Amino acid sequence: MAGTSYKGSQLKGIDQFLGEDGLDSQREKEIGQHIGYRYDVNMVPDYELLTPFLRKYIDYMGWDDLNWLEDVHMGYEEGHAAVFDRNINGWVRVPENMELPDSQQERDMIARELLIKFQMSERHPLVQLRQAYKKF
Repeated sequence: MAGTSYKGSQLKGIDQFLGEDGLDSQREKEIGQHIGYRYDVNMVPDYELLTPFLRKYIDYMGWDDLNWLEDVHMGYEEGHAAVFDRNINGWVRVPENMELPDSQQERDMIARELLIKFQMSERHPLVQLRQAYKKF
């Protein structure tokens, strides 16, 4: 970073999450949880785990990878599995009756699929805004 001197600064060690909450960035503090992919290369998506819907979606969009969806992960809102929708700046809860796999990678793929489907649904707030404010 320009203008930042690391000489003499105390960089945190890898054990910073053991004694602290680990919420370093402003965004992590706002959402109240650690953003794992910022630190853990194991969070890079495993393309072997793409759901059939995501594979079709990526092909349709003409992408070579998950593009912006790489940043989408299964999280939790008030103890319930949820995915964060940046467009509405809010959490979208996973249906209570949906069984989730143990693997975080598989959960993230499900989160990505659920987010896309919600954003394309008539229930998405931006769809409702468009209907309310469109000119024609």
